[in-house]
Amino acid sequence: MNENLFASFIPPTLAGLPIMVLVIAFPALLFPKPNRLISNRLTTLQQWLTNLILKQMMSMHNMKGRTWSLMLISLILFIASTNLLGLLPHSFTPTTQLSMNLGMAIPLWAGAVIMGFRHKTKASLAHFLPQGTPLPLIPMLIIIETISLFIQPMALAVRLTANITAGHLLIHLIGGATLVLMSISPPTALITFIILILLTILEFAVALIQAYVFTLLVSLYLHDNT
Repeated sequence: MNENLFASFIPPTLAGLPIMVLVIAFPALLFPKPNRLISNRLTTLQQWLTNLILKQMMSMHNMKGRTWSLMLISLILFIASTNLLGLLPHSFTPTTQLSMNLGMAIPLWAGAVIMGFRHKTKASLAHFLPQGTPLPLIPMLIIIETISLFIQPMALAVRLTANITAGHLLIHLIGGATLVLMSISPPTALITFIILILLTILEFAVALIQAYVFTLLVSLYLHDNT
């Protein structure tokens, strides 16, 4: 059991070739596109959710920040659908890979920071040195603020990876314990099975919440630089 504990986090391969690209592209196929003038209930619900998320996330931005609307909506839909599909049996969750999460976090963070230095140069540089700082503390504060700036994408990626990975490991461990206890103590196995169901429901919520948190933090970084 311990040998296969992390087997579900190994990137899938087919005939020795990685199929990570196909796994990442698969969630996009699940979102229907209206191909006629009258939409059905599914596309109407999809458009309503998209408009609701867009309204909640873009209300604090100015016109320059709202140009990122399509990017942020695509990001939250991709992360949420990927996390939910990863909860299906015998599936793979790409967001458990730190390399993939860094690949999403670093370009978005860098784009927001570069935009801030380009359009709000003085305000961006002012974050490195708060007003009224004593002269002996200036070098130390500049170093600390620089480190805190460059650690933001790492915090984004590690937060998403840790939360999704921890939930999958708990489901794996409790599911394995339930199977073992079925032949030893059926009442105890029933209790662990109920815990497993409750944990699975919690993981569905975590999958959506982590997608929202990741996108919201990117939106806040963008707001600080526009």
